[in-house]
Amino acid sequence: MARVSRDSIKYILLIAVGMIMIYPFVWMCLASFKSNDEIFGSLNLLPSKISFAPFAKGWEGSGQYTYTNFFSNSFWLVIPTTLFTVLSSVVVSYAFARLKFHFKNAAFMLMIATLMLPNAVVIIPRYMIFNNLHWVDSYLPFIVPALLACNSFFIFMMVQFFRGLPKELDESAYIDGCNSFEILVKILAPLCKPAIISAFLFQFIWTWNDFFNSLIYINSVSKYTVTLGLRMSLDNESGVTPWNQVMAMSFMTIVPCVLLFFFAQKYFVEGIATTGLKG
Repeated sequence: MARVSRDSIKYILLIAVGMIMIYPFVWMCLASFKSNDEIFGSLNLLPSKISFAPFAKGWEGSGQYTYTNFFSNSFWLVIPTTLFTVLSSVVVSYAFARLKFHFKNAAFMLMIATLMLPNAVVIIPRYMIFNNLHWVDSYLPFIVPALLACNSFFIFMMVQFFRGLPKELDESAYIDGCNSFEILVKILAPLCKPAIISAFLFQFIWTWNDFFNSLIYINSVSKYTVTLGLRMSLDNESGVTPWNQVMAMSFMTIVPCVLLFFFAQKYFVEGIATTGLKG
């Protein structure tokens, strides 16, 4: 009986914390259907009248560029960056976890040390490098580093997963005539699917929601992502910000991330739960 009471209290606390965390999201969604006057003039959570006008007007964006352009730009930026990050991280982490080469430990320690560097420290030299390469106002500052495995977090995460796989798998594959690349592609990569999907989800959401780096490297409005498009929606010449339209477009902006997470949450939870465990 006492155990049932303790479990009931735990569930009640979890539900309460969950409600507190999800309330801002619910409020934003419902505010998308309200008028500006109702958002600031009423405490009711539910709109008095459901209107899809904020979505239609908000999608028109500002000036000559609509959210069709912003979403298209975001996908052109996010998808290559995410795919290249995952592929390069898998290859590099496989080398650290399984292969033997000179200065391996020193290189791994140097890679781990880069995790300690805050973004504010490297943003200026990084910008100077990209500016000298004439990459500013393009998506290359995002795509090229992803292709070269510059994200140490995912390398470290994948290394822990590879180390949890039995080395007997590699030895058996070597006996069957597989080389290192075939072992990675045919044997280890399928077993690392939860970790790979977790890395994909993390990088997709982080890049999709990234505002600071997009603001630094992208100057042309025609190349703006959804985060920059939302910020531009706040710069209204009339002086009155259409918050219902901003809420509507904010809701549309997070839909891809939410859908992607729900479709892949099984592998995401499994990848987080098993990363670093010895098997």
